[in-house]
Amino acid sequence: MDRKFEPVMSGRQSPLSPVPSGSPRQGGEGVARPISQNTVLRNTYWLLALSMLPTVAGAFVGMQFNFAAMFRTAPIMAPLLMFGAMLGSLFIVTRLRNSSWGILALFAFTFIAGVFLTPILTVAAGFRNGGQLVGLAGAMTAVIFFAMAAVATVTKRDFSFMGKFLFIGLILLIVASLANIFFQIPALSVTISAIAVLLFSAYLLFDLSRIVSGGETNYIMATTSLFLSLYNIFISLLNILLMFTGQRD
Repeated sequence: MDRKFEPVMSGRQSPLSPVPSGSPRQGGEGVARPISQNTVLRNTYWLLALSMLPTVAGAFVGMQFNFAAMFRTAPIMAPLLMFGAMLGSLFIVTRLRNSSWGILALFAFTFIAGVFLTPILTVAAGFRNGGQLVGLAGAMTAVIFFAMAAVATVTKRDFSFMGKFLFIGLILLIVASLANIFFQIPALSVTISAIAVLLFSAYLLFDLSRIVSGGETNYIMATTSLFLSLYNIFISLLNILLMFTGQRD
């Protein structure tokens, strides 16, 4: 789930154009100057906050058009198509990451992600306390994010050693999730959700650490990585809450 187009400009880079990934210095009119990681972090946080707007809009559109019905009629193909659409839109974001168009691609990606929240939000709507659980999952996701951001910013430790382990964990999680599409085992679903919360919380720490230490200077890719972690944490927490504390009418 968590991978160069460069616009031609007359000797000056647009203020909206992100710095190419991994580039430690930004050139402007022939003069190299250091990139402020505070600037990258600030831009990432702003873009992450703005990306929540198309996500909410996508969820609203999905609810209005009863997008969850497609998942009921095609419980196997619909999730696979969803996975493919997310990967395709993520690929476009990655291709345009060094262009101002990358911001629009990111917003389109988060809109699509919002649409795909419809199935679990529809399930939550069927519970008497579904609205409270959605809010609780959102609040818990925010707490995890701020906790990981505090650790990465205050300690300034290098967590790059986690990269290989997290990637292996992600592959195993994807395989288990795809397998459960066919088996539909509730206990496995809860286990996958619990592991996902831990894995993507660690990914938050890993990605935030890279931004703070200068390992990631492209705030479009930084925002995309953080968004994906938050998105998966929210869904996983909501799934756990619905299964254990959901109250049906």
